[in-house]
Amino acid sequence: MKLKLVNAGANGSEIEVSDATFGREFNEPLVHQVLTAYMAAGRAGTKAQKTKAEVRGGGRKPHAQKGTGSARAGSTRSPIWVGGGRAFAAAPRSYEQKVNRKMYRGAIRSMLSELARQDRLVVTDGIDLEAPKTRMLVGKLKQLGLDSVLILVEAYDEKLWLASRNLPAVHVLPVASLDPVSLARYEKVLATVGALKMLEERLA
Repeated sequence: MKLKLVNAGANGSEIEVSDATFGREFNEPLVHQVLTAYMAAGRAGTKAQKTKAEVRGGGRKPHAQKGTGSARAGSTRSPIWVGGGRAFAAAPRSYEQKVNRKMYRGAIRSMLSELARQDRLVVTDGIDLEAPKTRMLVGKLKQLGLDSVLILVEAYDEKLWLASRNLPAVHVLPVASLDPVSLARYEKVLATVGALKMLEERLA
């Protein structure tokens, strides 16, 4: 399939890309599963609370079994007492979900294909900034009609990163760091030709 190049010096030009990477049908269940697993893997899972057995104290029976007019009580660390343990205490756990490499790559291919189908994948032959200035990047994105955008490049570009870090709706990522959440978060994806070629190689 072909994607249109939108940079100023190449209006009307097209680039040939692999149907295997950018021409797949959208697999919503797979994309949902991979997105959920990716976000779950980022959860700390370190919440911890103490049960009745783990709370310090409470070894002595607080009052007599009978004759006080109060309910029976064997410990001041019961869950119904102030300072007592939790009935169903949270414990450290892992939220990780198993997603194999084939599923992960399939989801990325599916998302890229859907972006291309919806004309949300914008291709340029390069994003060159004379200096790491936010206004320069804003000007280039405005020319392309881009607001909420993920910028995909071949490798880390310090000028581009510095120019984009103050823009809340713009994020720059090298292909090696691409993740499904970033693909889903932004309205459009601006990718360089080199980045697309690298994606084809990585997802082949």
